[in-house]
Amino acid sequence: MTEHAGAEVGADGAPDDRPRCGWARGALDVAYHDAEWGVPVRDDDRRLFEMITLEGAQAGLSWATILKKRDGYRRAFHDFDPARVARMTARDVERLLADPGIVRHRGKIESTIQNAGAVMRVQRAHGSLSTFVWDAVGGAVRTNRWQDMREVPAQTPESVALGKALLEAGFRFVGPTTCYAFMQAVGIVNDHLVTCFRHGEV
Repeated sequence: MTEHAGAEVGADGAPDDRPRCGWARGALDVAYHDAEWGVPVRDDDRRLFEMITLEGAQAGLSWATILKKRDGYRRAFHDFDPARVARMTARDVERLLADPGIVRHRGKIESTIQNAGAVMRVQRAHGSLSTFVWDAVGGAVRTNRWQDMREVPAQTPESVALGKALLEAGFRFVGPTTCYAFMQAVGIVNDHLVTCFRHGEV
């Protein structure tokens, strides 16, 4: 996710002058930034599946748009239970194309269902999606020390490798840029700027 310094409101909507990554401006962004973004997610395959889905859905859109639709995604895709999502049918796809609670893009909807099946195959082969994605990047959090948003890359060799591994496992909408945003979101990398109060906390 693109970053720059500064923020305007706190998670409760009240003024809050703690220094943050600059994409966190509205109340939803700030709450997500302060509580979730960059926190390592291990042993929670539903959350990892959710973030792969949401980062893929973001392509061409703002993250704020996706956050506003997050509850809609959870309703539409059975709280990201991969077994239930994998059983969804073409009829479900047609129904979801009319659902304003999600991004109504056929390819993104179909990829979520396909990715659910891929999650289950990965779980059978590797024990969990968590093990699979963390092993693909060496298992350890990478903490960066960016001073300026212009330093933050859109992709890295690790995100290219993770995207390749996910594609080979049957996932879609997992290009290297999407994978890097996913890695930022689930704390595989800590890309809070050093000026952000969350950098040291996560």
